[in-house]
Amino acid sequence: MNLSRSQILFMKVHVATLKKVTEAISNYVRLKKSSYVCISNVHMCMETYDCREFRDVVNGADLVLADGRPIFWAQRLMGMESAEHVRGQDVMGALCELGEKSQFRIGLYGGATGEVLSKVKDNLIKEYPSLKIVFTYSPPFRALTEAEDRKVVDEINANDVDILFVGIGCPKQERWMAEHKGKVNAVMLGVGAAFDFISGEKSHAPIFLQKLGLEWLFRLCSEPRRLWKRYLKQNPRFMFYFFRQWVFGINCVDKKFED
Repeated sequence: MNLSRSQILFMKVHVATLKKVTEAISNYVRLKKSSYVCISNVHMCMETYDCREFRDVVNGADLVLADGRPIFWAQRLMGMESAEHVRGQDVMGALCELGEKSQFRIGLYGGATGEVLSKVKDNLIKEYPSLKIVFTYSPPFRALTEAEDRKVVDEINANDVDILFVGIGCPKQERWMAEHKGKVNAVMLGVGAAFDFISGEKSHAPIFLQKLGLEWLFRLCSEPRRLWKRYLKQNPRFMFYFFRQWVFGINCVDKKFED
């Protein structure tokens, strides 16, 4: 299934619905296609703006989805009326539900600790009792050695994983997925903080804040020391640069980042 893309600054985001995304990923599974999916928000968008290498990583994904409410609004302002706000955890839930029916084999890569990952697995099985979770791995914070990485990849493939949820944070997870495309015989989805929410380590913002596009504010209040620099730097810059794009067109964007 081919989905059109809209360009938000330098990040190419698919114009999608949850149903179309689920169908596309299901098709990748049936084709045994090694692929990866990026779940995009303002932070990721500005990382692609600032770093050519990371921009290539994200734009090289098989799917890039509008997880952040501002990214979805940007698509709508650019005339993409069919675009939906496709949250990463909603995609994960839809795939787990489909996985029960289709007997997809699920893998989990990430989590701050093995204990957190065990909670993720337990809570997913509680919600989706027939779900086959055949692989779990919580990597250390350091980079894996070549031998360690090869062992993990071999284990993923030996367990015939169909869908691998990768939760090690942006931009690390996107780079990991790009590096492992063609090595990991599965569809990889970078789900960011979803593992923390599923395990109960973090709480979601109230629905009304999510609809207002203020989930970032809730997270900032929850983790001010970790997140204040990111939001203070990236959110105003995104608004400024996207306003330039929306009003004057993409050609106003700084030339030094163009191919």
